[in-house]
Amino acid sequence: MNLKSLLALAINPWVIIGSLALGFALGVMAPDVSRHLAVVGDVYVDLLKMIVLPFMISAIVFSLQRLLKDGGASRILGRVAVVFVVFALLTAVVGVFSLMLARPGADLSPAKLQSFGQIVGADTKKSDTAMSLKTVDAAPKPLVTFSEVVLSLIPANIFAALAGGETLKALVFALLFGFTLSQVPGRVSDALTNSLDTVYQSCQLLTRWLNYPLPLVLVCMSASQLAKTGLGSLEAMTAFVLTFALASLLVLVLAVLVIWRRSEASLGVTLHALRGPFALALATRSSATCMPMMIDMLADGLGFARAKVELLVPLTVSLLRLGPVLYYVCATLFIAQLYDRDLGLAEVSLVVVACILAGFASAGMTGLVIISLTGMACGYLGLPFEAAFMLFVAVDPICDMLRTLVLVVGNSAAVSLICSRPLKI
Repeated sequence: MNLKSLLALAINPWVIIGSLALGFALGVMAPDVSRHLAVVGDVYVDLLKMIVLPFMISAIVFSLQRLLKDGGASRILGRVAVVFVVFALLTAVVGVFSLMLARPGADLSPAKLQSFGQIVGADTKKSDTAMSLKTVDAAPKPLVTFSEVVLSLIPANIFAALAGGETLKALVFALLFGFTLSQVPGRVSDALTNSLDTVYQSCQLLTRWLNYPLPLVLVCMSASQLAKTGLGSLEAMTAFVLTFALASLLVLVLAVLVIWRRSEASLGVTLHALRGPFALALATRSSATCMPMMIDMLADGLGFARAKVELLVPLTVSLLRLGPVLYYVCATLFIAQLYDRDLGLAEVSLVVVACILAGFASAGMTGLVIISLTGMACGYLGLPFEAAFMLFVAVDPICDMLRTLVLVVGNSAAVSLICSRPLKI
């Protein structure tokens, strides 16, 4: 078996599903052993994160410089704005529709409420912290001002931003640097351009190499995650997780249809091209680490213009946060249902707007910080998100996979709409 066949096997959907199932079974049958397997996933994700910032900066600077010199960048700015707004709104509406239809937090049995109370009353460190689903919420934190948002985007020290892994600040620097580099005469900038191309190609190659052990990594990560959370938390939040999975599936189907129609390839070719980003999103739960494979999928697999794809993929991954937007809508409406809060059209519209803003605010954030931003939308409705925080922490490993899948596939669809239709492949 050659390396190409081995890579195709590693990202095969059935191999991915089998690896997840094997990991879950191992986490149930041998939880003590499975907890020690977490180091495999941690090392793997750290290796991929190591590539992200040099890859993103080199891709944006290199592609933006070429587009500006060719006069192609200005033509796509209008499309970027329209697609961002439409995709964010459509994703939020899918979340509202799913929660209103399934109503996972409404009319719960006393036994289910007791299960929720046991999760809420225990923190991850087994301390004496106690919370209740029916407490009065604390005074809301002041909203972040526009000036604070702008200041948070500007890297006062780019080296400190790179060292701290601040993706959004690195993105702003790359955009500004790429623009100015395009204004420098070619005889001066060619050496740097060639160096950036070398960095970019090296990061892509390293990402491909890291796909070979993907099935083993999936087994270790899924086993350790289930060993940590246990089945009790999954059973208590089953209705929410299933509803969020349904909403995610709807968005994924719509995104795949958009990519299929825009690429003008067959559905089979489209699904085959999406295997790599899909598998990597499941394995890493990090959209940033999926960027090299997203670019390869859109450019090499489906024939979109590489120069535009290399610019738009990092831009959309950093700013168009479809996965978090969908999650915030579902989580906010779920909490409203838990507290028997009936929402009118105006309040639902407010939830949609607040969740889209929270999604943009989640740029560069990971882990529990993303969950905490649900409180931004809940604050507008006076819902006590802090009391229900542990409910979402308990099932976040699964929700995080779904958020990443929606972001990776949904953003690929957005890029396919912004780019011109490719040549037939």
